[in-house]
Amino acid sequence: MGFSHEKTTHHFLLEGKGGAVQVEANAADDKESREQIQAHLGHIAKMFAEGNFNTPMLVHSVLPPGTPTMTRLKAEIRFSYESSPKGGRIVMATSNKEALDAIHEFLRFQIKDHNTGDPLIVDAKD
Repeated sequence: MGFSHEKTTHHFLLEGKGGAVQVEANAADDKESREQIQAHLGHIAKMFAEGNFNTPMLVHSVLPPGTPTMTRLKAEIRFSYESSPKGGRIVMATSNKEALDAIHEFLRFQIKDHNTGDPLIVDAKD
């Protein structure tokens, strides 16, 4: 992935209109990890927007659930990258119900596979 898993924390967040993949350096002063995260997530956001989900497949050795639908409906999903002081996030948003279900399926797989402990349901306030 281009950055240390020991020095960083992943979160996969389900939201009402989609969700996010968030990665941050564990230490606020870890400039190297922050820059590696930001470069990686910026690149991945562009790949996702093109319907390219090869990186998650390589990481997990299996095509993550939801990605075939996300690829087919890529024009219905907005993929954007946002930096943060300790890393960044890829935000996925859609108004298409089928695409939304696929995003949530993809994120739930990530939560379980990475054992992040993130909620598997959408917060009612989203």
